[in-house]
Amino acid sequence: MNKRINIVAGGPIQHIPNLSTYNDENTLWVGVDRGVYYLLKHEINPTIAIGDFDSVSEEEWKVIQQTVNELEIHQPEKDETDMELALDWSTSKEPSSIKIFGATGGRLDHFLANAFMLVKYQKPRSYPIEMIDKQNDIAIFFPGQYQIKQDKDKKYISFISLSHEINCLSLTGFKYPLVDQNVAFTSSLCISNELIQKTGTFSFEKGILMMVRSND
Repeated sequence: MNKRINIVAGGPIQHIPNLSTYNDENTLWVGVDRGVYYLLKHEINPTIAIGDFDSVSEEEWKVIQQTVNELEIHQPEKDETDMELALDWSTSKEPSSIKIFGATGGRLDHFLANAFMLVKYQKPRSYPIEMIDKQNDIAIFFPGQYQIKQDKDKKYISFISLSHEINCLSLTGFKYPLVDQNVAFTSSLCISNELIQKTGTFSFEKGILMMVRSND
């Protein structure tokens, strides 16, 4: 059975959920820059720490060096972000899923780069890649049919087109259903929907779709 991989970046700690609820013996953890220190504070020793570590203090860096077995250290001046390097490592392991924490809530340029990076890494994969914080779950979908379950903690479901147009989007089991609706890149048509059944389905024929599950 392939391992699940969870990546923790160094975004604002108040947005990061309780990581211990995502931890089990079948999970590998990747610490990205200051996210490594967050993991250690949760008493989770990452499989690998990746980054330039320019956002950790000298004291934190000493703890990381003494605790983490594998360090992949990069120069601050590079073409890839630390998150991209972490995703390169993670996808090379062919996991059953990837969850990303600590990638929201701080600098908007970092958040947008991380969100759009999901498109790059999700596209050829058969397993899910999600970005998660206390208030939001973000995932990317390519044409097909999908089933999702109701989550009372994140009841709002929004669909956002990341391509010129989403063709033939259908929503079943939702408060605001759709049948073969085309959704333009700039449209807000599919913001703040909700499931009215325990499970729902969505499908579309062309485009790239971002789904955001959230709460207030």
